[in-house]
Amino acid sequence: MPHHLMNLRHVPDDEADEIRALFEAHDVNYYETPPSFWGISMGGFWVHDEIEAERARALLAEYQARRQSSQRQAWEDALREGRGAGVWQQFIRKPVTVLAALIALVFILGVSLAPFLSLG
Repeated sequence: MPHHLMNLRHVPDDEADEIRALFEAHDVNYYETPPSFWGISMGGFWVHDEIEAERARALLAEYQARRQSSQRQAWEDALREGRGAGVWQQFIRKPVTVLAALIALVFILGVSLAPFLSLG
């Protein structure tokens, strides 16, 4: 019976590549399902054996803890260096783009809410 290890929805390509390399380095006998044509299923990693699934899940847990730590550190470094993705940092870097996005947001919100506001 197949055992699902991980869904690949919202998984960056570099992370999926690292997981493939991790499984191959530890001789995990896994297989990967591709995403569906319509995007309903995003693919995933699977194994056939329960013992292999437990071993693969332990490797994944260890890998994900390391990745979370490194990604958090990279985010904190980016914030410290002023490269963060906060609204203020984006406004400082690209004020015209941010203002255009805000104007578009207000316009779309106005068009969406106009029928409900004019009922009274």
